[in-house]
Parts: sequence; C-alpha cells; structure tokens
Amino acid sequence: MEIKEYIVEEIKVAEVISNEILIQHTDDALDLMGNLYYQGYDKIIIHQKNITPDFFDLKNKMAGDILQKFSNYRFRLVIVGEFSHITSKSLKAFIYESNKGKQVNFLSSLNEVLKLKK
Repeated sequence: MEIKEYIVEEIKVAEVISNEILIQHTDDALDLMGNLYYQGYDKIIIHQKNITPDFFDLKNKMAGDILQKFSNYRFRLVIVGEFSHITSKSLKAFIYESNKGKQVNFLSSLNEVLKLKK
C-alpha cells in the first residue's frame, strides 16, 4: 500500500494506492482511518477496486456501518470508481444522497476529487 499526499484548500488528503483489496470488513476501514488520522490527514481517497464488492451490497449494511464511522469521526472519505454501471436503485440513491453532502463522496476520477471544495 502506498499513500500519495495532496493538499487541497489547506486540507491534507491521502490517496490510498494498492493493487489489493484493503477493506474486507468494517474493522479494516476503521484501521485505515485511524492510521491516516494519526498521520495528520483529514480526508481519504480510496479506489473502488480496493474495497470488497460486499461493501456495495446495501443489504449486508457494511457500507452504512463504515460510512457512519467516518461521519461520526468527521473524517472525509472519497471513493473513486466507475459507478455508472450500477443497476441497483437503492445503491444509486445511496450514492446520490452521499454526493449531496461533503462527508462521503463517490466520484469517477481523481480530478473530480481534487476540485471538491471544503
């Protein structure tokens, strides 16, 4: 795993780069958040390919549990991936509602992330 650092509007952002699935369970996300928080980061960018596909099955509540933790700790999360192919209406609605706020966003490119305002 590699961390690429960005500073966006005075916010320290960590892009997590890996060829492996890094988040298999809720605890993996909490560990990642904790490690990056203690390194002084305010926001995490993680790629869709680094998160278990189970995360995107809302029935198992994994996404809700993980995103609630990020919200509780006020630690911003951006998941970068290809979400246009999603057929689940509930997942589409979940992503749409998340993207209305600033805490958790689902975006298609790193360029979109770096243009986000505080």
